[in-house]
Amino acid sequence: MDNALFSRRRAERFAQLLDEANGGRRHHVRSRDDDQLAPLVTLGRQLGANAPDAEVDPEFRTGLRAMLLATAVREGVGAPAPARPAEKASSGRGSLLPPVTARRARARGAILIGIAAGAVAVSGISAASEDAVPGDALYGMKRGTERAQLALTSSDISRGQLFLDFARTRLAEAATVKGSPGGYRAVLDDMDADTRQGVRLLTGAAAQRSDPAALAAVDAFLTDQRRSLSALEGRGSRIDRARTGESLALLESVAERADAVRAAIGCGREFTVSSDTLGPIPAACS
Repeated sequence: MDNALFSRRRAERFAQLLDEANGGRRHHVRSRDDDQLAPLVTLGRQLGANAPDAEVDPEFRTGLRAMLLATAVREGVGAPAPARPAEKASSGRGSLLPPVTARRARARGAILIGIAAGAVAVSGISAASEDAVPGDALYGMKRGTERAQLALTSSDISRGQLFLDFARTRLAEAATVKGSPGGYRAVLDDMDADTRQGVRLLTGAAAQRSDPAALAAVDAFLTDQRRSLSALEGRGSRIDRARTGESLALLESVAERADAVRAAIGCGREFTVSSDTLGPIPAACS
């Protein structure tokens, strides 16, 4: 699909076709774009008639609403048309401007409705993909939903907690793919990457604010993750068991770093300018 699809002319014609498909007044014209727009009109009707029966995540709904409102403000959807000089309003050209403006507003509104309908449909698929594991058809959608959650989250603490939640999810997936050649180790690689990202953001936030409150999420994560990962330690091939040991060693490093950051904050020590994959490296308390 090329970017010219949503040019002004095609957008206006798309809005007309949507009106006609929904029982609106028929426009006795035919455009050369109708054949290309017909599948989109059909899809729009199907999305409206068969809304997915899924609960939309509140955070996703809030982000989507903010995006639509921002788009509406930027595009001027729903805003009154600016007043025009009397001499232009009395001319033949001026009398055509209000209908054109109205058509453009309808076209923009139709595009926003299409975005919203598509987002709701995607949210339904996302809900269905929550239990997907590596190798399933919907697993890519599951990981894409996680990236969308990160994009809608602004603070480092919230993003760090999300990464730790994703690490918990990867561990649950690892239990289902155990025994798969390479699959188990690949999932643990992703789990460790999410762990490092989350810990780095949370320790960084704690150091920046001189407040250890952000480390509470790390402590809770370590308690659950150690217990669940230890249950897998004695199972699988020798290579898998060795890989499980590497992830357990990472959790020990995380615990040491969290304790060191907490201690440095408690004794008022400043943090060094250096950092690693687990965040800032604190100076030792005397």
